[in-house]
Amino acid sequence: MNTPPIVSPEEWEAARQRLLVREKEVTHARDALAAERRRMPWLAVEKAYQFDGPTGKASLLDLFEGRRQLIVYRAFLEPGVTGWPEHACIGCSMVADQVAHVAHLNARDTTLAFVSRAPQPDIERVKARMGWEMPWYTLTDGFDSDFGVGEWHGTNAFIRDGDSVFRTYFLNDRGDEAMGGTWSYLDMTALGRQEAWEDSPEGYPQTPRPPSPSRGPYGWWIWHDEPRETDP
Repeated sequence: MNTPPIVSPEEWEAARQRLLVREKEVTHARDALAAERRRMPWLAVEKAYQFDGPTGKASLLDLFEGRRQLIVYRAFLEPGVTGWPEHACIGCSMVADQVAHVAHLNARDTTLAFVSRAPQPDIERVKARMGWEMPWYTLTDGFDSDFGVGEWHGTNAFIRDGDSVFRTYFLNDRGDEAMGGTWSYLDMTALGRQEAWEDSPEGYPQTPRPPSPSRGPYGWWIWHDEPRETDP
């Protein structure tokens, strides 16, 4: 290895501060991109898609679980995929391993779901083996090909207005590398993190920082083992 130089603590801190300037630029650019996503046009979903779930048939609207937003990751867990029948695709498995507790997305009126073509008994078996807890449905129609994930993984974001569903954003390839954390998922949605500091269109739901430090810096933060009254 051609290693960097060994320096004094003062020189090391100076180098870190120089890099921090650029890191903050990237953070601000990322915030600006998320603000642009919140201004993306919406695409109406006209077809009546159907899935198989743990409790039976489910529509795309059912996948929302009563919440306003839905994020759907297309994972390859099915016959013909390397690792079957014991595992999902190794890359999709890495994504699943990184998913934060979904209660934090739920606290922002957002549901995360995975979808694959494996039958429900196989999905439940692999979930139990791997310790995954996110909702996971079976594809039964052309949802995957219609939303750009027929032959490759990808993450779609949706929002509903009553019973009307709209596609708001999509990412795949290396875009999925950033997924798994609550912040990254919210940043790809139409409503974002729903915090007062964000640059969002007028009328979007936003909550300010509460005055009490006992709830943390943001009022929607939760302990995932404590239910919220606003959760469906």
